[in-house]
Amino acid sequence: MKMSLSEMDSPLGAMLLVTDDREQVRALDFAERSARLRRGLREHYGAYELIDAPAPAAVADALRRYFSADVHALDGINVATAGTDLQRDVWAALRRIPPGHTTTYGALGRLLGFSDPRAAIDMGAAIGANPIAVIVPCHRVVASNGDLKGYAWGLHRKRWLLEHEAAIQPQIAAAQTASLPGF
Repeated sequence: MKMSLSEMDSPLGAMLLVTDDREQVRALDFAERSARLRRGLREHYGAYELIDAPAPAAVADALRRYFSADVHALDGINVATAGTDLQRDVWAALRRIPPGHTTTYGALGRLLGFSDPRAAIDMGAAIGANPIAVIVPCHRVVASNGDLKGYAWGLHRKRWLLEHEAAIQPQIAAAQTASLPGF
């Protein structure tokens, strides 16, 4: 399978975008994780060829608009993912979580028809295998207590994305004061 590879800048670091000949997004990852991206392509598509090419204009524009505050800009991007039926169901459900909202692993499982609370583990595994950062918004899934749990691209990025979408309050750094011994 031949696919195009484009590098794009973002406020969170350089990103690698993989699209097919129909300009559907197949993968989006951060540049420092290119080995993960390539491993995922191999697992999902077997033999593949990446050709350096400019990002499709519609995708590049949507990503720029998203990072510039139009948090709904990614809604119209077409994606095509390989994976198990469960993974594809989970990834499709993630795209239905609106910007500015979060859900939990357990709630996502119930949404997909699982009544066993242990389904949250399966949801976490499917979310962790998501090949399309940001556009398939796995960052919108949090622990049942609201904690930011696991994010393949780093919790600092998950926090930034959720703050950007106004799903959580910005974290305020604690004031640091120096003290001298004996005072």
